[in-house]
Order: sequence, then C-alpha cells, then structure tokens
Amino acid sequence: VGKTRSEMDRALDVGIHQFNIESQPELELLSAAAVAKAKVAPISIRVNPDVDAKTHEKISTGKAENKFGVAWDVAPALYNRAASLDGIEVVGVDVHIGSQLTDLGPFENAFRRVAGLVRTLRAAGHKISRLDLGGGLGIPYGDAPTDPPHPDAYGKMIAKFANELDCDIILEPGRLIAGNAGILVSEVIFVKDAPTRRFLILDAAMNDLMRPAMYDAYHDIIPLNEPGPDMQTSPVDIVGPVCESTDKFALARQMPPLQAGDLVAFLSAGAYSAVMSSTYNTRPLVAEVLVKGAQTAVIRPRQTVDDLIALDKPAPWLAR
Repeated sequence: VGKTRSEMDRALDVGIHQFNIESQPELELLSAAAVAKAKVAPISIRVNPDVDAKTHEKISTGKAENKFGVAWDVAPALYNRAASLDGIEVVGVDVHIGSQLTDLGPFENAFRRVAGLVRTLRAAGHKISRLDLGGGLGIPYGDAPTDPPHPDAYGKMIAKFANELDCDIILEPGRLIAGNAGILVSEVIFVKDAPTRRFLILDAAMNDLMRPAMYDAYHDIIPLNEPGPDMQTSPVDIVGPVCESTDKFALARQMPPLQAGDLVAFLSAGAYSAVMSSTYNTRPLVAEVLVKGAQTAVIRPRQTVDDLIALDKPAPWLAR
C-alpha cells in the first residue's frame, strides 16, 4: 500500500514480474522512477470490489472502508491515466479480499466483478493479459467451526470466470501451502489455579506467536506426550509469561492434565510464527528447525539476550 521510491527502484532493477498499484500517487511515482531508469514497469491496478469476505475484520481487505486497492468506480479512469504515462505498461487487474475464507461465495462475488471489469477495460482499448486473484483460501484448524473449501472447488470456481478471458492467472496460496507445515513447541512453566479458572502458563509468548493476540486466531494446541483415549480433559486458559493481558493463546480450552516441564505444540504455525515474531520484552527469537523425516537442521539459531544487547550502540556523548 505504501511502496517507497527505493523499493520501486530495486524492483525495476531486478525486473519484477509486475507492480500491483494501490493508488494514483503510487502510479505517478512509479512512472517517474521508471522514466529515470529508462525502463518500463508492467502494472496491474488493485481494485477494491467492496465485497465482505466474512472473515475476521483484521484480515478483511476487500471492503470499501479498507485501506487496500482503488475504489471500484474510479478504477477505469486510473487505467486511462496509467495508459497515458511514460514508463508504464498496463498488463492486468489485481484483487485480494481477505484471508482465511471458509466460503467460496465472497470469492465468487469479487471475481465476477473483476471479470466484468476486464471486459470494460478491453472495450476501452486496454490490453489486459493477467489476472492476479490474490489468495485467502483458508486452512483447516481442527476444532474450527467450518472447514474451508477444497482447492479443487476453488479452482473450478475461478475457471468459471477466467476461462473465457484468456488471461494468465496469478495466485498467492501461501497460507494453504505453508500454514499447516509447522508447529511452535513450548514448555509449561506453571499451572496456576485461580478462584474461577486454571491457567496453563507457557514459556512461549505473544512475541513468538502473534496471531491470537492480534486477531483472535485459533490454533490447535496438543501435548507432545499423547494422552490415552480415556484421559479426562478440563478447561484451562493457555497464556504466555509477558506482562500483557493480551498475552493469551486460548481461553477455556479443553486439555488433558499437564504439569510444569510438559511440552505442547501449537499447530498451523508454519506460515506465521517466524515472520511475525519479535523481540518484544527483550525476549530473544526462538530457534527455527527444519524437519524432513528423521533429519533435522537448525535454520535460524536461537538468539541470546547478549545478541540483542549487542545490537544497541550508545550515542557518542554517552560512550565511556
């Protein structure tokens, strides 16, 4: 949404496949950047179809009040402006309405509108050869109330609109591929009983897995020592150790008996934990381990507090 001139310059230098334009000021800046380098920037304009993705409000991106894309009624004029600018080549239309969608209906509503826009733009003389349909198809979360549609159904729905348009199709199914490809392992520090509830306090915190604190995301949490089929469960609040009320992963989650030292795994953490983690509260980044069968490799070493402190440099007038 806010590409900088230096980012544009870098993308032009490496020959990025296309720029997805989010606003007229961005389009004008890209034209200037391309002209300065004697290059031509292929662009799609991201249109906002004003479609409710019926997902969490913090991962909805295709409604009129969201910051993403260009308003539907001004898109044709912006395409005309793009066609008049030096250093710009109009190649496609881009849309993305949100994440973790469990219903194909919103996709269908958005893609139907996009197909109509492609016909309108072609009638106006624009050579539209690409459709970037974004991503957003959800992944199954075990106890989640609705499992998402299968990718086959998603593909057939796209084909209904795309086949007759003869466009290259671009998709970003990152969550669907990587979401269930990783886990976050954490150790129970304490089991704390309060008057009205029991807390399972872990050594993982909101800085390690931000999604529950940021937008109430659900993650299955399972003990690494699998309980027997007859093991009784009880509700516990699963929380982290940071001094923040939002440092919590699950409320009243049914869990078997656990005690300090037991390990649990957060499922469906593959696409999120590492890239969203931070060192908030002076908590070093955890190790990242890649697993293939019986093989393991540390691909991001565990940080230490000394590593964090070493990043800080005193001002010259404070150095001794």
